[in-house]
Amino acid sequence: MESSASVTVGVRFVCLTLGLAACGGGQPAPAPAMHARGVLPLHRSSGSLIEHVIIMVQENRTPDYLFQGVPGADIAKSAIDSHGDRVPLKPVSLAARYDLPHGHVAFVTDYDRGKMDGFDIGLKRREKNGPYGYAPHAEVRPYDDMARQYVLADRMFQTNQGGSFPAHQYFVSGTASALPETPFNVSSEPFNRLTLKHAEGGCDAMMLAAVNTINPQDGSNGPVAFPCFDRPVLSDFLDRQGVSWRYYQHDLGAGIWHALDAIRHVRDGPDYVNVVTPPQSIISDVSSGDLPGVSWVMPADDWHSDHAGNGSSAGPSWVAAVVNAVGKSRYWDSTAILITWDDWGGWYDHVPPQQMGNSYELGFRVPLLVISPYAKRGYVAHVQYEFGSLLAFAEETFGIPKGALGTTDVRANSLMDAFDFTQQPRVFVPIKAPPFKPAPSPAANIEDP
Repeated sequence: MESSASVTVGVRFVCLTLGLAACGGGQPAPAPAMHARGVLPLHRSSGSLIEHVIIMVQENRTPDYLFQGVPGADIAKSAIDSHGDRVPLKPVSLAARYDLPHGHVAFVTDYDRGKMDGFDIGLKRREKNGPYGYAPHAEVRPYDDMARQYVLADRMFQTNQGGSFPAHQYFVSGTASALPETPFNVSSEPFNRLTLKHAEGGCDAMMLAAVNTINPQDGSNGPVAFPCFDRPVLSDFLDRQGVSWRYYQHDLGAGIWHALDAIRHVRDGPDYVNVVTPPQSIISDVSSGDLPGVSWVMPADDWHSDHAGNGSSAGPSWVAAVVNAVGKSRYWDSTAILITWDDWGGWYDHVPPQQMGNSYELGFRVPLLVISPYAKRGYVAHVQYEFGSLLAFAEETFGIPKGALGTTDVRANSLMDAFDFTQQPRVFVPIKAPPFKPAPSPAANIEDP
């Protein structure tokens, strides 16, 4: 949202698309008719060789943390702290037992008006060097191998300046606006209005659940809102194109990473059958010949999420398991796998994000891997991307006009720079990684300071 006029246009667009009761009476229009799983033909744009797009989302890391040593990538080896001192980045395990602040307030502090020197402000003495780390190569070798074989985008930015719950709204809508309650953007993780402690988000959330919002024009606080919204999502347009889709998540109901549970017409409509659990169901869907046109894939569980503070370094095994399942299947020649991380997690990154004419976009860099038989070989893409770029790529792939959502998919660069569709499809080489083993017992997702 770049002006007050754009806010008005956005509200009108949602009203026309969904018939929201809050926009003039009546009940929301029914969601598009649900497709049968895996049976409708896919409608691709002219000349596209991609029939399946997989959007995998991991947690809370930066390029400086994950991708030290990748040739051609813009990766820092040191930082400037809040005292003006140069601090070398040191190895810090994915399994480190501490987490770092990474809400909107933390972004403002870390960013420090573009100086990128506030990452240590407000931390306890023993945590002062906490943000200045990078992953030991042995732990992230699967990610490194993917980057060296395929495409690493080193100008991919989190769109929002905050944590996971609003970030995941951008993955389905290109915005985190809290429509119809307010056009302002969600700026916090869900919390209990009475206790102010963490709560889950979504239309299934407890009645006392709430989120803060922000006026993107001037950064002022908006109203507190219930974490259930109604606005267009990419799946609406996929339905109209006859493109199958599925959203794979850790469990059903409310959750920080459950973006479509927070969209009323999806949660209460027939499309909710396409929200499935557990995420590793995608592996069995691939093996059974039931991979949908578009898949959103959340972490298998917190243990495999890359989230700091959980004592685990198993995230690369999970991602490699999905990549290898697709690579060894009949779907390889027609698939693009887009792997990204939902926010910076408080870890240092040296590239200041461009401010997009408002007070909430863009956030810090996050990694993006593009894996496909048509991805360029060992290529580092320097084009500026954001979460809307993933939506724009899916739109263009399946014959949906780019920018159909009317949100950040309008301005976002698509991912075509990462591909060479004139090349013969590459033979898949399996990614070496420890075996993927689901966490021994169900555990709630940990989010977020």
